Amino acid sequence: MATWRKWGLSLAAIVLLLGLVACGKGNSSSNDGGSNAAGKDQITVNIATGGSPRPFSYVNDNNEIDGYDIQIVKAIFEGLPQYKINIEKTEFPSIFAGLDSDRYQIGANNFASNAERKEKYIYSDPIFKNQFVIAVAENRDDIKTFADLEGKKTTVSPSVNYTVALENYNKDHAKTPVILNYSEAELVTVLQNAESGADDFNLIDAAMLQLYIKEYGLKLKAIPLSQEDSDRIGVPYSYLILSKGKNSEQLTKDVNERIKALIQDGTISKISEKYLNGDFAPDVQ
Repeated sequence: MATWRKWGLSLAAIVLLLGLVACGKGNSSSNDGGSNAAGKDQITVNIATGGSPRPFSYVNDNNEIDGYDIQIVKAIFEGLPQYKINIEKTEFPSIFAGLDSDRYQIGANNFASNAERKEKYIYSDPIFKNQFVIAVAENRDDIKTFADLEGKKTTVSPSVNYTVALENYNKDHAKTPVILNYSEAELVTVLQNAESGADDFNLIDAAMLQLYIKEYGLKLKAIPLSQEDSDRIGVPYSYLILSKGKNSEQLTKDVNERIKALIQDGTISKISEKYLNGDFAPDVQ
């Protein structure tokens, strides 16, 4: 009798164990399925930024990558669940090296358009509409128009929109070009050069200048550009740039559709107001 009882208990234990194993397998499969529902077949998009100029790209007080371009990118991909994004801060030249190798699929760094870059990369639709001004020291009165910049010197960051604007100007004024000192210094340092007289001026977005004057107490004033000067130097917009990788055609299409939607629903305007203290949303392309 005792033997039968032992066998009965053993058999019950085996049945219970098998039931638990079956349940465990069922739960594991369900969890994987739930995970795959969010992540199955997602395409990873690696996005590179240089971390400047603020407020377009920077590291905030929480040690997180932040800024206008970064928030635009996040808003774009919030509506594209087929993609998973990874945003990485890197040295500015490494953005282009990474795009060339397809290590990065997108660069987000207040990029302007130029012919050389257009041959190598794909440009998104515009994400920002520029309004250039000339920043000079408050006590300076020899610069009143863009024509007064001939032969003057300034410090610029490589490849950003206002640098491209000056490079375009120099192509048409080769005999009396603006003297460009290329640097990866923080923008506040560049503006302080104009304030102190180490540089003659700085060409900059109006919104960015006002933000820096307010935040750092800079003694600078803004010289607005005439419409003629604005048209002459071109590059009225900033963009994301994409690598020419294997998924680039579909990625570009998806990104541009989202940019259009974000302009139309006012999301880009809201991000602009938050980071730039004004509405610099571009027109729908």
